[in-house]
Amino acid sequence: MKKIFTLALLFATISIYAQDTTVEVEEKPKFSISGSVDAYFQTYLTAPDDAGQNFGTAFAKKSGFALGMGNVILSYEGAKTGAVLDLVVGPRGEEATFNSNIVDGIVNQAYVYWNVSDKTTLTFGRWNTFLGYEVIAPAANFNYSTSYLFSSGPFSHMGLKADFALSEDLSLMLAVTNPWDVNDTSATGEYALGAQLGYKGQYLNLYYDSGNNDGLGFEVDYTGGFDLTDAFYLGINAAYNENDGSGFYGTALYPQFAATDDFSLGLRGEFYGKYFDAADVEDETVVAFTLTGSYTIDNLIIKPEIRIDSWSDATPYLDNDGEATDNLAAFTIAAIYAF
Repeated sequence: MKKIFTLALLFATISIYAQDTTVEVEEKPKFSISGSVDAYFQTYLTAPDDAGQNFGTAFAKKSGFALGMGNVILSYEGAKTGAVLDLVVGPRGEEATFNSNIVDGIVNQAYVYWNVSDKTTLTFGRWNTFLGYEVIAPAANFNYSTSYLFSSGPFSHMGLKADFALSEDLSLMLAVTNPWDVNDTSATGEYALGAQLGYKGQYLNLYYDSGNNDGLGFEVDYTGGFDLTDAFYLGINAAYNENDGSGFYGTALYPQFAATDDFSLGLRGEFYGKYFDAADVEDETVVAFTLTGSYTIDNLIIKPEIRIDSWSDATPYLDNDGEATDNLAAFTIAAIYAF
């Protein structure tokens, strides 16, 4: 009995000593690499492939086989601070960074951030826009081609933003940046203001610059969506822009149906218009339908797509006979690998 008592006392002493000498280990910074590579084939159904036709929206403007872009995102995350560097190559990346005077076609995003508290984050540098439903990286979009609303607004901003988590469901972002798509400098001495109010996945976005020097002016944008069932989702985007009496407006709906775990089908239906300050210039509107399938094999996404655009009061395309026409249709199949 004495030996058992002595042994128990020894274990108790070791346990107490271990508890007293426990040292809290700080969390080490995390370094991560992610990105995507995409390519596509496109042929026009209502126009010759060799006539230089395209829908006039951003990206995927080539016929035949073409490269989209490759991007690598380097992220370093500390306990309260971190940095992100997003590098791109290829036509899609070059178009997305066309006004980056320092590293044109290479740097998509480059920013540092500070988590001031659990509810406040400051971000300083160049970051992709908060406006619109779609984004630059194709892996994050359901449709491979992009909308008129996305193509008309800014792609990126250079400046300072503050994100506030006001509650579990309510968020606020405030930003001061260089004017529209001036991603490196503001040689004119002008700046832009941005704001975003979010509630349960619905976002009201505001942007303003003076409109001078090819600025955007004022834009209000709503982006959101709803899970109507476990398999059916409806995304929504609506925007209005005004710049000294001219601008654009439109609405896009994104119904998407998940048929299986690997295959989904989605439609983008968009109504978009441009209006002009000149009294003798009529408004131009377009109705565009894009039907896209999405099949996933591990990290590879295959997207077959049919798109049909039809303009009113404009004939921007050529048909198979070489005559001016108001509509264009195309078939596209894209392959996207995300890592």
